[in-house]
Amino acid sequence: MKFLLTGSAGFIGFHTAMRLCELGYDVIGIDNLSDYYSVKLKKDRLSILENYRNYQFKLMDIIDTDKLTQIMKEGAIDRVIHLAAQPGVRYSIDHPYIYGQSNLVGHLSVLEACRSIDVDHLVYASSSSIYGFQDYEVLSESSSTDHPVSLYAATKKSNELMSHAYSHLYNIPCTGLRFFTVYGPWGRPDMALFKFTRSIINGDPIKINNNGDMLRDFTYIDDIVEGIVRIQEILPKKSSVSSDNELDPSCSKIAPYSIYNIGNGRPVSLLDFISTLERHLSIKAKKEFQPMQPGDVLTTHADTERLFEVTKYRPKITIEEGVKNFVNWYRDYYSI
Repeated sequence: MKFLLTGSAGFIGFHTAMRLCELGYDVIGIDNLSDYYSVKLKKDRLSILENYRNYQFKLMDIIDTDKLTQIMKEGAIDRVIHLAAQPGVRYSIDHPYIYGQSNLVGHLSVLEACRSIDVDHLVYASSSSIYGFQDYEVLSESSSTDHPVSLYAATKKSNELMSHAYSHLYNIPCTGLRFFTVYGPWGRPDMALFKFTRSIINGDPIKINNNGDMLRDFTYIDDIVEGIVRIQEILPKKSSVSSDNELDPSCSKIAPYSIYNIGNGRPVSLLDFISTLERHLSIKAKKEFQPMQPGDVLTTHADTERLFEVTKYRPKITIEEGVKNFVNWYRDYYSI
């Protein structure tokens, strides 16, 4: 089995590539090494992947459809895991055109390349941010996604619609994964755990939005990767939902297409999360409370029953263990 993995120098992509290589699959990783955050961190991830003989890296941008298609044809790619994207809710407010290129044009390029080689299965990254503000306590795949509150979320919603269209038109099995808050070693510097850790160690105040009155479905990276690896083995089929029932928007009667939440399913208070971090750092944080920020939501809580039903896997890593692992990695990586 041969995989193309976009965004392989990214946080989730790096861990997914390692796991696939360890399972014995051949992996071609693609990344443009954008400077949205530390390029050195991305290159250090790649230096680890280069130790795997069954891993190849290609420096390129996914919007180059011709080159992408050529790589997939020459590599005889069977399956594609598409994780490359411009991340960040707040960054999308000030840099909208970057999201149009990377997340819309880039996703279209991947779909076109998959169509050209008749790929067996396309698994791609969506996001829990597409749910926007909800009245539901728990977010299921059938919850409304019609009112995103950030451009980033809107691009991810668009990715789902584009994928369904291509799945229907060209019979491409497509699976979208709505990631909830992912954390762990080698994480992104723009994410809360990384920023909090850096500030606390440096003695700087940490900014806590909405006065800390927020819940997040924090999910450890190993649990996320296990879900990705298991779901790529399960090819979606056209839904057999009875015409008497309302069709679940996470599946389709006319296309081999499916959507899954991928998260922990046990949201944690932001203040409890910070307390856990303080404990493992043995440093008390200087807290600076501030109002809700544009594009943020109060709560993310994933209903992951659909993913469990098909993969038989539930997240295992606790917040206590996950934060400890991150702190140990951070101290080692930065020699603190």
